[in-house]
Amino acid sequence: MIYILLTNEIEMIIKLMKVVTYMENKEHFGSLTERMQAFREEILDEKPHIDAERAILVTEAYKANQNQPSVMKRALGLKNILEKMSIYIEDKSLLAGNQATKNCNAPIFPEYTMGFVMKELDLFEKRDGDVFYITEETKQQLRDIAPFWENNCLHDRGMALLPDEVLDVLPSLGMEGKLNAGDAHLAANYERLLKEGLIGYENRARDYKENLDLTDPESIDKNIFYKAVLIVIEAVRHFALRYSKLAAELAAKETDSKRKAELEEISRICEKVPYYPADSFREAVQAVWFIHVILQIESNGHSLSYGRFDQFMYPYYIKDIQSGKITKDEALELLTCLWIKTLTVQKIRSQSHTLSSAGSPMYQNVTVGGQTVDKK
Repeated sequence: MIYILLTNEIEMIIKLMKVVTYMENKEHFGSLTERMQAFREEILDEKPHIDAERAILVTEAYKANQNQPSVMKRALGLKNILEKMSIYIEDKSLLAGNQATKNCNAPIFPEYTMGFVMKELDLFEKRDGDVFYITEETKQQLRDIAPFWENNCLHDRGMALLPDEVLDVLPSLGMEGKLNAGDAHLAANYERLLKEGLIGYENRARDYKENLDLTDPESIDKNIFYKAVLIVIEAVRHFALRYSKLAAELAAKETDSKRKAELEEISRICEKVPYYPADSFREAVQAVWFIHVILQIESNGHSLSYGRFDQFMYPYYIKDIQSGKITKDEALELLTCLWIKTLTVQKIRSQSHTLSSAGSPMYQNVTVGGQTVDKK
């Protein structure tokens, strides 16, 4: 009885906090549209689960390409993931692109480590904080692939380089989790991406590859790198085309005329970006989100930021506003959708790592205001 009373009180407090938060948002930023408010609540109410799909797909690719250099295994691993992973477009979303089989699920990155994952498999739901739920099916899926990654991942290779004196003190410092993550602490060059599209990078990679002097030993690594770049660009293009096809299928079944038109527009945009340059604000936002979420799918890093978002997005915004292609309210709703989608990105950390980074932070920063490089 006491437990039930406490649970009811906690639920009431949570509801009140949501109301207060919404009121604060309304005061400072204006009202969310009814759709975006509902979408936001759905994401905040999601229970984060451990997700094995990515781990299974990257294991499949690495097993099939054990003879390849690391950079090629990375490229072929991402290609396999983007070709086969589950995709969906939420009924309230204006953007396409998801990190896992369900919003707020945490993918597993076995190429970085499986050590803490297997040690804590039955403990994720029992943590004091940063709780993740996990099904018995997921546990078994991870047990099945774990042997392949033993002494065959970034963490184990990194630990092998450290002196015994360092290895002895790492657990007490809560530092063993620091070799479990991938690349981040960066902001991609979105301005260039939007202007050139991935086709621009593809053309440069082809030119560099074709002009290599293969009698030069250094060209061996360069040739492999350019091949990997081309594989990734093609994989990203087809990933976006998968969403284009899905949006078209959803549009064909949609009975609401407004939503039908939105899905048709999403389908058109996903067929274009990020492979080709963006020409509108909607295309630019979708292109940025695609690259952002794919980087999150590819790596296990955090602090993957949007950078000077206002500066590289403003030309597309003002052009569409002045031409009447989009209204301020429509642009605001689209940006709201982007920030809500950003909340769906999740990462699992070891228990020791959570002691220094509680709250499952992703540090997906965005810079607003300030000066341009020419001080304008």
